[in-house]
Amino acid sequence: MADVTARMLALLSTLQSGRSFSSAELTRRLDVSPRTLRRDVDRLRGYGYPVETQPGPGGYYRLAAGRTLPPLVLDDDEALATLLALAGLAGLSASVEGGIDDAALRAYGKLDQFLPAHLRGRAVSLRSSLETSPQAAPRVTAAQLGTLAEAIVQSETISFAYENASGERSIRRGEPYRQVQHLLRWYLLAWDLDRADWRTFRVDRISDERRTHTPYTPRPLPAASATEYLRQGLNKSKQEIELIIDAGLVPVADALKYLDSSVESIDADHTRVVVGLDTWQWLLTNLAFLDADFHIVRAPATFTNGYRTFGQRLLEA
Repeated sequence: MADVTARMLALLSTLQSGRSFSSAELTRRLDVSPRTLRRDVDRLRGYGYPVETQPGPGGYYRLAAGRTLPPLVLDDDEALATLLALAGLAGLSASVEGGIDDAALRAYGKLDQFLPAHLRGRAVSLRSSLETSPQAAPRVTAAQLGTLAEAIVQSETISFAYENASGERSIRRGEPYRQVQHLLRWYLLAWDLDRADWRTFRVDRISDERRTHTPYTPRPLPAASATEYLRQGLNKSKQEIELIIDAGLVPVADALKYLDSSVESIDADHTRVVVGLDTWQWLLTNLAFLDADFHIVRAPATFTNGYRTFGQRLLEA
């Protein structure tokens, strides 16, 4: 299979030069027999490449103009998963020119052109049969994520303008470590050179990002992963509450999907949940929609007092 793939790529690369090749020239270049060449040309046609052939004396093989990109090597399930991922990303917010959602929408509309021929019909069917509901999310651009990604991979410091939650702007310099997508937000984790400490930055609040082409040696991260460090920072002002809920893992996880929680199955009918909250009220609606009994294992006194007071109000009402 590796030899076949290598031959196919070599043949495709040769034909994409735009000129015509005789059978003898191709068999010599690729070191294959005329029979193998004919089979490989048939394979290319099966993938959707219009390879033109002129038989007889003076005959040739030529790739028709306008098809220089290879089809994506995806099976049926991978092709559908790619389209679904693009559809979900395109629905993150109302499309804005330059936003990652806008780029996903454009890619979603043209992906089938680059799929093997036998997959295009299903891709077209999926696209015409699918709608995704919009979800409000802060706007980031593909260019932003790409620039930050290159700096991370090259271990290269960056500079950028940053606007914090209070609207104050500053110029920052840092050693970028990872980009993290968490609860419909994109974050950059970096070592802040001016503050000599790790910081997380909302990518939608970053502007004028620039690679400095100055290399740095990556520092050890004080957490198991960038995602864990981000969650520690986001939760540092939150208080934890632990519950045992008389329901299975799937409905509990679905009910709490918009809360930063840890969900663990105890058995088919009981689930342990640990969630960090700014105030006790945030959990009420989720538990109400879940419609299951639960037991609070531990919680701050302010939370338990709040629940008791609210429970009494409900009873009196």
